[in-house]
Amino acid sequence: VGKILVEQLNKLLKLKEDDTVLVVGLGNWNATPDALGPRVTEKLMVTRHLREFVPADVAGGLRAVAAIAPGVLGTTGIETAEVIHGIVERIKPAVVICIDALAARSVERIGTTIQIADTGIAPGGGIGNQRQALNRETLGVDVIAIGVPTVVHATTIVLDAFEAVAQSFAGTKPFFQLFSSREERQKLLSEVLSPAVGELVVTPKEIDELTEDMAKLIAGSLNAVLHTSVTAQDLMRYLN
Repeated sequence: VGKILVEQLNKLLKLKEDDTVLVVGLGNWNATPDALGPRVTEKLMVTRHLREFVPADVAGGLRAVAAIAPGVLGTTGIETAEVIHGIVERIKPAVVICIDALAARSVERIGTTIQIADTGIAPGGGIGNQRQALNRETLGVDVIAIGVPTVVHATTIVLDAFEAVAQSFAGTKPFFQLFSSREERQKLLSEVLSPAVGELVVTPKEIDELTEDMAKLIAGSLNAVLHTSVTAQDLMRYLN
């Protein structure tokens, strides 16, 4: 999985040796399902402050990498986009890489998929709390988003169960034939259940391990992509 992630990131990140990269760990570090971004930044090899001191034979593959976990509006009182925009104006990175936890559209995707986009990201959008987007239009530089589903809406769980029942009774119960598409079923269940469950989201009991494993995977892949001259042994020495 790590090799595939590295390959995909290399396709999107066409970086020069002297480019500066800003990695942003989105999310609330105090809430485990939302702590993926901050945990990734903890494991990154940040080097923007060290490049002038590294040996010449290493500097060629050691890019200037900066990382920040800006927190969330509820704990900082500052919009994430405002924080990142100020940093971008100051250090002028060639690209911004955002890591965030996502809301899954299916239970089976929780902790099992990694989504990558080159169009930016809108923090909080998956749980109906969308903030200002982080993209080229708002920041002035390319924004790569990396996300992992860590929660699922309660209505989505019911929808998956509904579809399993519908498939079992397909052709025998006319009721299930009235809703042929997933979108129709989701709309029906949202209308029926929203008054009772609202925007309830659910996460698995092993979410702490899932988040930590995914953070290690993503951070390791980013370190390999951004620092081509650093060996795994050197990286472990730096991080430990």
